[in-house]
Amino acid sequence: MFEQFDRNRSRFASVGVVSSLPGELIDSIWVIIDLNLKGVIPLTNVLTFDLVNRGGLVTMHFSQENSEVEMDIDLPFHYSNNYPKQVFAFDDGTRQTILLPSEIKQR
Repeated sequence: MFEQFDRNRSRFASVGVVSSLPGELIDSIWVIIDLNLKGVIPLTNVLTFDLVNRGGLVTMHFSQENSEVEMDIDLPFHYSNNYPKQVFAFDDGTRQTILLPSEIKQR
């Protein structure tokens, strides 16, 4: 059995994510996983992040299935209506990928 979201495994972002989010927001998801979630709560292999407009800045709202734990993380980046409303972080045991909702259904 492997540990979910071990930072020593390869990490990627899908083409859809890379084309719709700036790099600093993609990097922020990995930082949130490593510093705010990992070791604090048990993680499943699919994590959900909603991108919320809070006063013109991005707030990442974390949740996952079968867990009552949710968390908002305010980020110092300007929000854009062009950003996807939601992204997923997926760990298949070999690599970790940030995906759009439409892309996770293909896996």
